Amino acid sequence: MRRLPKKKNQTPLRVNILFFSVFILFSLLILRLGIVQIVHGEDFKREIERKEDVTVNNPVPRGKMFDRNLKVIVDNKPINAITYTNEGTSQKDMLMVAENLAKLINQKTDKIQERDKKDFWMIKYPEAAQKLITKKEMDLFKDKKLKNKDLYKLQLDRITDKHLADLTDKDLEVLAIFRIMNSGYKFTPQVIKNEDVTREEFAAVNENLNMLPGVNATTDWDREYKYSDTFKPVLGRVTTTNEGLPADKIDYYMSRGYTRNDRVGKSYLELEYEDVLQGKKEKVINVTDKAGQLLEKELVSGGLRGKDLILSLDIDLQIAVEKVIEKELWAAKSSPGTSLLDRAYVVLMDPHTGEILTMAGKKIVKDQETGENYLEDDALGNILNTFNVGSVVKGATVLTGYKTGAINSMTRFDDRALEIAGTPIKKSYNYLGVLNDIDALKRSSNVYMFHTAIRIGKGVYQYKKPLNLEPEVWDTIRNSFASFGLGIRTGIDLPNEQTGAKGVNYPIGKVLDLVIGQYDTYSNMQLAQYISTIANGGLRMQPRIVKEIREPAANSSDLGPVFMAYPPAVLNEVGMEKEWFNRVHIGFKKVMQEPGGTAYRFFGDAPYSPAGKTGTAEAFYDGPLRKKNEPLVQTMNLSLVGYAPSTNPEIAMAVMVPWAYQGSVDNRANLKIGRAVMDTYFNMKNPDSGSVTEEKDKVEMPE
Repeated sequence: MRRLPKKKNQTPLRVNILFFSVFILFSLLILRLGIVQIVHGEDFKREIERKEDVTVNNPVPRGKMFDRNLKVIVDNKPINAITYTNEGTSQKDMLMVAENLAKLINQKTDKIQERDKKDFWMIKYPEAAQKLITKKEMDLFKDKKLKNKDLYKLQLDRITDKHLADLTDKDLEVLAIFRIMNSGYKFTPQVIKNEDVTREEFAAVNENLNMLPGVNATTDWDREYKYSDTFKPVLGRVTTTNEGLPADKIDYYMSRGYTRNDRVGKSYLELEYEDVLQGKKEKVINVTDKAGQLLEKELVSGGLRGKDLILSLDIDLQIAVEKVIEKELWAAKSSPGTSLLDRAYVVLMDPHTGEILTMAGKKIVKDQETGENYLEDDALGNILNTFNVGSVVKGATVLTGYKTGAINSMTRFDDRALEIAGTPIKKSYNYLGVLNDIDALKRSSNVYMFHTAIRIGKGVYQYKKPLNLEPEVWDTIRNSFASFGLGIRTGIDLPNEQTGAKGVNYPIGKVLDLVIGQYDTYSNMQLAQYISTIANGGLRMQPRIVKEIREPAANSSDLGPVFMAYPPAVLNEVGMEKEWFNRVHIGFKKVMQEPGGTAYRFFGDAPYSPAGKTGTAEAFYDGPLRKKNEPLVQTMNLSLVGYAPSTNPEIAMAVMVPWAYQGSVDNRANLKIGRAVMDTYFNMKNPDSGSVTEEKDKVEMPE
């Protein structure tokens, strides 16, 4: 029997292959662990211990405002405040803090909305709130046919006044505090209370900070207007912490680093110069761990309060002028035919720089509860309201006549009334004889201006015939007037300035009303710019309220270095001959200093050599007393423009008294205010020279 070869055992080979494979796998695992620990270990460690940096900008006090003599007009008043900073606190813990804080302070509840009460009721009574949801609705929720927001809405809709009656007065105080705490950003301080914080409240909070995590008793600031309501509307307003950022500008401010509860300028100078008044916020980085717990705070940059504004305003002169307006407005109001009279305006301007020394206005308002009249500040009416101003524009009319070649120094017109077909008789207040340009200004001839306008329009007056003028006459006159500042924006550094209303260019004869100031409307600020342009010989200066911006000083009582100065700005030159201005200057001087001038009886004895022009305009009342669809009532507007001294003038003035009277009894409020204001200016400029005011019987003259 043949013996077969013995079969070789394969088991050791397979075992060796298995061991080798395991060895390779373990080697790869060890290699991978080595790479993780040695190469990427630090990266993974940082990821595990990851920190989050939250940058917070803490607000600082706003810049101050000073008058031209460096008297503080607007400052920051330190006040006690209770604040809360959410450092990642849960709502439950936050509510507990609110309850503890409510025991220590009195909190107003007037800002609470019904929705706030419902939300708070659900937090305070969760079991009762849960019962507002039916079993069927809960089943739908479990089946994912309803969402959390659906259940929440059902609860809100089912909470009744009876439910809300469960909230006590103290609950509402807790809610008022809680809603502020819950509305803020993480690590951003929220002001819980900064109005009427008593010493007792401040001390109680300070003593119990250990049971009030996130709460702080600190010092806040409030805007302080040193001179009560004087000029306050022009200075503007700042929002409160409750108001925060204006709703229509949230995106704008948020993109510039503001937070929702920041206080910002809300109107006029506070708004116009917000960028410099706001200051540089303190920047702090809050470092947190992955769980959101605060680890440390790192100061990146210290805060710096806002820059200061130096205004062109003389606050003492402003107050004195306001008193003049108040006195003369009440006096005029006691005259017959003044049922519609309720306001007066004055602007004093440096004709060479455009600086506004005074911008004053007062308005009579009736208290709806008591029925008594009182005065309120209406300085903004100088730029917001426009009126028919009357003959004060005749200087611009004469100069336009010179420029177009319609008249010259030899031109004379008979002051006889014009009778134009289809038009009421056009005349002056009296027949004034044959006049040249200077006497036409002195005696305020309407007819001279009518003939000038007809010549500008390339027309010829014919008795009882239609008036044929070139249509371009409207643009020629209005463009010329605009070069003086009439009918356009003056460029003052305040928002919302109004330009006035332009009458329609038809019929053509209305252009005669335009050249005597009884067609288009102008603001008192435009009158101030216009008379300044004449006073300085043809330069239209930009009116300015702010002269300089200063850096904040280290010592709050000092002034910092100049950050920006605003030099006088010439908006345009009217492009007219010096000789033409000289003739208008003579005419304006005669108005006030020569017998027969329309302002002579009020200014003839003034030692400061005034020059100017009076104005009376037939207008229709469109003020606050007019009812809707009520027929227009005819009334008279009074105005006055002037400057002094008549040679090299240092001050220009515009006075506007709209709706001054109805009927034939003229109270001359414009001239009384104008004389008292000019006297006040020169008395305050030279206090040791004695008063320039002299009481005399005033003989009223027509214009």
